[in-house]
Amino acid sequence: MANIPEHVVSEYERLKDELNQHNHCYYVLDDPSVPDSEYDRQMRLLQDIEQQHPSLLTADSPSQRVGGEALSAFTQVRHDVAMLSLENAFNDTELEDFDRRVKDRLNYAALKEAPEIEYACEPKLDGVAVSLLYQDGLLVRGATRGDGTVGEDITANVRTINSIPLKLVGTDIPSLLEVRGEIYLPRAGFEALNAKAIAADEKAFVNPRNAAAGSLRQLDSKITASRPLEMCAYSVGQFQAKAIPDTHLNMIKALGGWGFKINEHVEAVIGIAACEDYYRTMAERRDGLAYDIDGIVYKVNELKLQERLGFVAKAPRWAIARKFPAQEEMTKLLDVEFQVGRTGAVTPVARLEPVFVGGVTVSNATLHNGNEIKRLGICIGDTVIIRRAGDVIPQIAKVILEKRPANAEEIVFPERCPVCESPVKRAESEAVARCSGGLFCGAQIKQAIKHFASRKAMDIDGLGDKLVELLVGQGVIFSVADLYDLRVEQLMGLERLAEKSAANLVAAIHSSKQTSLAKFFYSLGIREVGETTGQTLANNFGSLDVVIAADAETLLEVDDIGPIVAGYIVDFFRNPDNLSIIQALREAGVQWPDIDQNAQASQPLKGQTWVLTGGMDIMSRAEAKDRLQELGAKVAGSVSAKTVQVVAGPGAGSKLTKAQKLHIPVMDEAEFIEFLSKV
Repeated sequence: MANIPEHVVSEYERLKDELNQHNHCYYVLDDPSVPDSEYDRQMRLLQDIEQQHPSLLTADSPSQRVGGEALSAFTQVRHDVAMLSLENAFNDTELEDFDRRVKDRLNYAALKEAPEIEYACEPKLDGVAVSLLYQDGLLVRGATRGDGTVGEDITANVRTINSIPLKLVGTDIPSLLEVRGEIYLPRAGFEALNAKAIAADEKAFVNPRNAAAGSLRQLDSKITASRPLEMCAYSVGQFQAKAIPDTHLNMIKALGGWGFKINEHVEAVIGIAACEDYYRTMAERRDGLAYDIDGIVYKVNELKLQERLGFVAKAPRWAIARKFPAQEEMTKLLDVEFQVGRTGAVTPVARLEPVFVGGVTVSNATLHNGNEIKRLGICIGDTVIIRRAGDVIPQIAKVILEKRPANAEEIVFPERCPVCESPVKRAESEAVARCSGGLFCGAQIKQAIKHFASRKAMDIDGLGDKLVELLVGQGVIFSVADLYDLRVEQLMGLERLAEKSAANLVAAIHSSKQTSLAKFFYSLGIREVGETTGQTLANNFGSLDVVIAADAETLLEVDDIGPIVAGYIVDFFRNPDNLSIIQALREAGVQWPDIDQNAQASQPLKGQTWVLTGGMDIMSRAEAKDRLQELGAKVAGSVSAKTVQVVAGPGAGSKLTKAQKLHIPVMDEAEFIEFLSKV
């Protein structure tokens, strides 16, 4: 570094260390240490120094994560320590057999009081296994698993992943360290990646694992850098250091101390029964995780015992994977029906040969819109891959073209509404086609009434979907306003309604007249106006008449309302039919207290973000959410660095864990109710 001033070298090293630490806080700990503007400022300073003094540039510089020149091909890498696969268990019996084999191998039967084995339990991430080699704390190579013996050199690509440290941090760093881990795409990143691909008329990925694998095998590392990949460390292949951890769990903790992302749900338990309990707990939490897991991995925790147990040909004797029910299966597309929703959206629904996937039997799946049908190239009669993750509506991920029958039928999107025969139209800016019939369309009337009566809207107990279908189908009601004219005598003559049921329904309708402004906004079914936006309108304007009179510019002054939503709101209240229904509702006695804007300005929780998780015994989650919003808080569905307070009831899971990790204050229900009594 001759001819480079010492203060420049010192500043360069400082910037490198600070930026690497910022990356670690943001991407590994999920706890940003500086604002984005400060990070960008420091990165620009670093890049300026590198441009002026190219000889300073090193492989561990944060500036190297953006990707370099494209490769012509991947080179092969031979693993010094083979990357073995795991045996699988698909039920408790097979897991118990594994535990018995471990004990037999350790000769525990000869002991008078044989102890239970301590196992490390960890979620099995559904991604791509990789090997990362560090020498003296610096990343020198990244490789795929390949066949376990030979993989591909993907060093240029792994360098672009922010959760992979380019330089290890902390103390007692090994002179040689080979880390094994899983590179994956979080669900939110996968959805964003596919949405971008579909918008560009490109092929979408089948699932997050497929997307992660495709991202890692890009010859152009700039493409890899553009994708929101993460890496979680789960084991070590090679390790040279003065001190070696004594258990797998302590090894994982050491990796976390050196800068790697480790899974927050890794824990050690005693005995195979506790392993089974862990499996059931994680199966319940699975749908709420930010990433896909396809099972649980169990490893004998003590490393000396692992060494005694050894390996079979392709797998360690001291580890096993317990798989969850498959989330992807093959089945046949029998037919496609077109349904009409509350906003007139015409949605194709696939009727499938029933198949068990993701723990349930699936016979229907959404096809979203005409563009999706075209993108998939799907025909009636095709064999398809169905994907179901948690509570997500099952989707057709891929068509198996090799299995297409000779009599496969093309899917023709209707030009007229299947319910009312009105023309189906599609705006240039939208992928969704809509029935133009409006409230002349029976399907839209029914869906509007169902939404209006739902629990989060006007909460009319007893007015279920089947009864709405009956009332509209027989011409008893034609709009939500007609509900308030219903009489007991009129309802008693209908199928399924005796006198008591009719009286209870009329009473529930009458009771719904007393509501809140936020719920009334939500009940109207304005496009893109959900509970949160309804509350935002109520909080910021205080009066229905003020919102009716507002133009788009006025609405855009409110946080969380963008130009599209503002346009929908303005269009809704400019429609004379909608205004006449609102007037009829008011004349029927539907009312709410307007919000005092002076009181609103002094809301004690204004600007704060709270999160509710777990069950509640004294008050419902909905009541707690309403109370917080009345006090000005925003109630979010996930924990982040912006969260001010978490309220955790019984059964709280990953949200509570993340709050504790980020040192966010947590209160239980009793503390929450006491807090409410004082504000």
